Amino acid sequence: MHGAVEKLRLGFSGQLVLPGDASYDSSRAVFNAMVDRRPALIARCESAADVAAAVDFARDQDLVTAVRCGGHSVAGLGVCDDGIVIDLAGLKRIEVDRHARVARVGGGVLWGEFDAATQAYGLHTPGGRVTSTGVGGFTTGGGYGWTSSKHGLACDNLIEAQVVLADGSVVRASEREHEDLFWGIRGGGGNFGIVTEFVFRLHSLGPTVLAGLALWSLERAPEVLCGWRDWSDAAPDELSTACVVVTAPPEESVPEYLRGRPALGVAALWVGDPDAGEDAVRPLRNLEPAVDHVQPMPYTAFQAALDPLAPRGLRSYWRGEYMAAFPDEAIDVFLERAPEATAAAMPFSQMVVFRIGQGVTAVADRETAFSHRDAGYLFHPISAWSDPADDERLIAANRAFAEAMQPFGTGGAYLNFTPEADRVRDAYGSEKYERLVALKDRYDPDNLFRLNQNIAPSREEVTA
Repeated sequence: MHGAVEKLRLGFSGQLVLPGDASYDSSRAVFNAMVDRRPALIARCESAADVAAAVDFARDQDLVTAVRCGGHSVAGLGVCDDGIVIDLAGLKRIEVDRHARVARVGGGVLWGEFDAATQAYGLHTPGGRVTSTGVGGFTTGGGYGWTSSKHGLACDNLIEAQVVLADGSVVRASEREHEDLFWGIRGGGGNFGIVTEFVFRLHSLGPTVLAGLALWSLERAPEVLCGWRDWSDAAPDELSTACVVVTAPPEESVPEYLRGRPALGVAALWVGDPDAGEDAVRPLRNLEPAVDHVQPMPYTAFQAALDPLAPRGLRSYWRGEYMAAFPDEAIDVFLERAPEATAAAMPFSQMVVFRIGQGVTAVADRETAFSHRDAGYLFHPISAWSDPADDERLIAANRAFAEAMQPFGTGGAYLNFTPEADRVRDAYGSEKYERLVALKDRYDPDNLFRLNQNIAPSREEVTA
């Protein structure tokens, strides 16, 4: 393959990293430290032309192909053994048109970078809740952000995309051209090509928002969680919220009896003017939290609030399970299991239930590949730890928790939070899945882009 690599290097504006190079190990590392794979080549691209050249190389050499933006996939889909990693980290351009309320961003942009650029004009679009999350995988997988309750998913705010296809060609996808591809990349993941540029619709917000976290002792959790459920169910779309069992931080503002112990938290964000949100969050304050950090703060600070709980280099296992509602029986099971699951791997594990909000259901299910828009809640248990000896025990515990919550679930899966490959059909349902297979047949019939939450072409489905 050496000769082919040297040929690829001609005219390649980015960097080609090979085993033995000084940057090889850092270049192949991903967010989930459980994933330790050794690609034959890492192509760090700086342009769509670089990406197209890398795709041609992968196809010609018949290489397993991984595509990486932020590397946050819990399944480690941004790296592979023996194949090629097409790394988009060099595609960092961000152009904000504040008058048209549009942002044009490269496929290697991270959400923290996106937020910094758009908040300079008091604008945003729903984005990742950890700043090092890549725009690409998040958006093509759907993309629940804190402001999705009002403005929908990241993919709902996508206006246009530049896509490198499996044959190396570069196309634009929108509601005016390659409409079927545009439908598929909004929730269908990386199955149909590599998005090298996103054009997003922007919305006014910030730079100051009313947001933050409130904490209670677990002794008060049943009362508080039922109150939170009733409050969030009746809240306007501008209120974005989630409940979580989390390790209380060792801060002076946290009572000593809570520090370093599992506690019940409620995160809230008012998607609008901070003063207008005070009445909406009053029911939360009426539940008398031990810690009330819901206050005016920079939107960028709230977007970064989870960063300390999500450092790179930990071992991770997550699930993303939909619930139509959050009845008392589900609350009982959640509170029975969540404290133990959190305590098993402190301080980074957290057991979360997001209230999804009407901004997601406002888009008709048929409009995008993304599905399960009618779900009211998303159950998201996050286990994170450092010792490989704990892998089996903590993964089993997380799975057992998800199984205990299954009676309250819809059976659907959110693939951005799902490591198991056999949950792909659960993410779409039969009718939509078949439409995605037809799209795969058209744009990637040889399944070059198979190292993802894969939708196989029809000939592979038949063979299987």
